[in-house]
Amino acid sequence: MTEMNLTEFDINDVTELFKTHVDAAIIVDTESDRFRTVIKRGIFSNYLDDTGKYKDLIVKLWFHFIDSNENLVDDYQVFASNAGDFRGKYSRRIKISLENEEIPRLAQMTVYPFDNGHKYLYLLDELDDSESIDEVLTTNKINTIQNSYLFSMYIDLAQDMTSSINITEISEDTVNVQIKYSEWRMMIVNMFLPEDQEQFLRRTDPEYLKKNFTPGRTSSYDCMMRNMEGNFIWVKLIFSRAQTQIEDDYRFVFMVQNIHENSLEILSTLKKYEEMAIKDALTGVFNHGEIEKQLNNAIAMRQKNDMPVLSVMMLDLDLFKSINDRFGHSTGDTTLKTFAGIMNDFSVDEALLVGRWGGEEFVLICHNKDSDQALELAERIRKAVEEHIFPEINHITCSIGVTEIKTGDTFSEVFNRIDKAMYDSKHNGRNMVTLL
Repeated sequence: MTEMNLTEFDINDVTELFKTHVDAAIIVDTESDRFRTVIKRGIFSNYLDDTGKYKDLIVKLWFHFIDSNENLVDDYQVFASNAGDFRGKYSRRIKISLENEEIPRLAQMTVYPFDNGHKYLYLLDELDDSESIDEVLTTNKINTIQNSYLFSMYIDLAQDMTSSINITEISEDTVNVQIKYSEWRMMIVNMFLPEDQEQFLRRTDPEYLKKNFTPGRTSSYDCMMRNMEGNFIWVKLIFSRAQTQIEDDYRFVFMVQNIHENSLEILSTLKKYEEMAIKDALTGVFNHGEIEKQLNNAIAMRQKNDMPVLSVMMLDLDLFKSINDRFGHSTGDTTLKTFAGIMNDFSVDEALLVGRWGGEEFVLICHNKDSDQALELAERIRKAVEEHIFPEINHITCSIGVTEIKTGDTFSEVFNRIDKAMYDSKHNGRNMVTLL
């Protein structure tokens, strides 16, 4: 046939060329949701099933991650059921990821509708290696610039339609999906954290968009959304209304930007500054301001009967000044940190709030403990401190004052009682507990 003159070719020769050279041909029936593969060779020999559901074929061909055959989570599969309807001829490049191959193969897919649009002929051909490599390199350059955008689409509120959907992790091309905007909102809402769903529905409501977006206006907000691997990540949802002079022209571009790593970094920084604001720099327990606020809150809860019993204790290391004088302030700092560590160990099992009041004085808030329970706990803490071997200094003791918060107590009354109880322990010989 290759020796034939162009004028000698007829339809039968063309048919024979088609049967010989096309890599895969598939007949699809959308009404029965079925397909049948009539030709498959090369990479498609084992990749394509002989028959099956049309939706499964769509998922296999392009609803997977762009560089692997790993399927997307179910939330994103909702797009597949809307992706296989074609109004006319359609062509696009797709990536075929084969098992045991790290680099995906590039193929050209062409779709020919027939039989009133209910049936399609799919033709698939693998492209040459050199073209695939060029395509991958170009794609990688584009992804380097745009990989933070996970999803984009065009919205026409007047027509209640979406179009030009682009899911970056599936393909660089737009996905052939047309979904009513009102349906899309309800399809995608479950991809968000439950606490973010109400805000998503409110901010994407057509009336909200019409009311709050003048032509050309762009607005965004941050929330957590499930990615295609099924994990919740931080994203920025961006809506931008098209710049137009027609008042009733409500066309928008919607984009989802991946801001997860940056958000985690910001949250980590905020957490660090938050801890710096409420934690004592040396010991890591609450600082004076925070433990005072926590004590005020606890007293207020007690007065509202939200907490049946509540006790407070103040602890002070005995003869601490002599440690600084004899061993130096570095050893003194180590002693304070060790002392705070002992109280933190108790706080894990006893639901205590630990704070440094100043110098070598500490305050413990004991939720759900009456005076007897707090007294017993204070004795255990005193004994643990007495028996602990502190770096360099060996042993040190502490004096503790305990009081139970009573109905009608003010902050000043509570503080004065624990302060007096602690000093009574010191004046009566140290290394003891006093209850007032």
